[in-house]
Amino acid sequence: MTTSRREFLSASALLAVGMGGAGLVEAQNKEKGAVEYKPPARPVIVTRVTNDNTIAEAYAMLERGADTLDAALHICQGREDDANDHSVGLGGLPNEDGVVQLDACVMHGPTRQAGSVGAVENIRHVALLAKTVMERTGHVMIVGKGAEKFAVEEGFQRENLLTDDARKMWLLWKEQGNGWWGPGIDSPAWKPPAGAGKAELVPRHPTREQAGMVMERMRGLYALADRMGMEPRLRREAVMQVMWPTTGTIHVSAVNTKGEMSGATTTAGLAWKIAGRVGDSPIIGAGCYTDQNVGSAGATGNGEENIKVCGAHTIVEQMRMGATPKEAGMEALRRIVANYNNDMTRLRYIDMIYYIARRDGAYAGVSLWSTDEKGERKKFVVHDGSQRTENCDYLFEGTPLSLRPF
Repeated sequence: MTTSRREFLSASALLAVGMGGAGLVEAQNKEKGAVEYKPPARPVIVTRVTNDNTIAEAYAMLERGADTLDAALHICQGREDDANDHSVGLGGLPNEDGVVQLDACVMHGPTRQAGSVGAVENIRHVALLAKTVMERTGHVMIVGKGAEKFAVEEGFQRENLLTDDARKMWLLWKEQGNGWWGPGIDSPAWKPPAGAGKAELVPRHPTREQAGMVMERMRGLYALADRMGMEPRLRREAVMQVMWPTTGTIHVSAVNTKGEMSGATTTAGLAWKIAGRVGDSPIIGAGCYTDQNVGSAGATGNGEENIKVCGAHTIVEQMRMGATPKEAGMEALRRIVANYNNDMTRLRYIDMIYYIARRDGAYAGVSLWSTDEKGERKKFVVHDGSQRTENCDYLFEGTPLSLRPF
């Protein structure tokens, strides 16, 4: 008896239903050489330095049997509530119009669900809002005014997220007139700023000429802040935010002893961005990606670059085929570099850190550059029974320059 192609495909579909979709995928993965990772003996959390107690509290939640996503959200909310953390939530730095717009996404490994929100105004806990999108709708992403309206309908409270300190920093940035308009660094029309130097790597210890340029610019901004009447306690941070606009975000990846994984990312996005700009943080596969069978990853840094390489998804797929978290993160960084044909004139204006946890408890933090604008090693936090800060592995020695330089 002969079988038509249509009958064969129909039979294959029924077989897939009979096996269970996940079972079929797992069988296919084994054929392709995917590695099977067993759960860790202790829970593992990988995230950014938070300078609060939420990481230890979240770890205790996991030890008590809490859901991995709830533990991750606990850390995110701690940052969203801190008005002194200008990268997320309350006190996040605004867009060029002086409006705080927040992005977030979550992925829940056990149910393989995801939720995301972008360009949300007046709602502080956007990571929890992303979880609410996941649980209460048939959508994955809601943005803008629609997301704000949905939040209020679900019981979230509207509030003004622009703190007085963030407003004053925005005014200093606005006064010195350095916006995000013009060609991006990936454009053939882009040119490095005058006086930026040749295409050499940025050294950890700048030359006298480079240091002189930086100090001259800082003195000018300090003088401007003084003329504006900014109180002395705020001037240094305001100057730093103008010269190196924050790309800060917080991502949390967590795995428990059952091998259940979740990831969450929340951010105020790029400081002084064009209104409506959405970076990588709410993009599933870029700023956050979790696969229950493999691992979880997320990012902080230049979101546009991470979107173009689908960084978090790239990392998880590399681990699926047996790469260590460090190897997987380095591969994602190399793809960013490849997009610029190793042109250091452009790459010196890009920054990226990946936070990675594998299902078996292996972890890594990797960065494109070794040090931050203060010349300090880039770091991440891991908790696997003991909480500690570790240096990121890195691709290039040196410090990135401001993306919108002076």
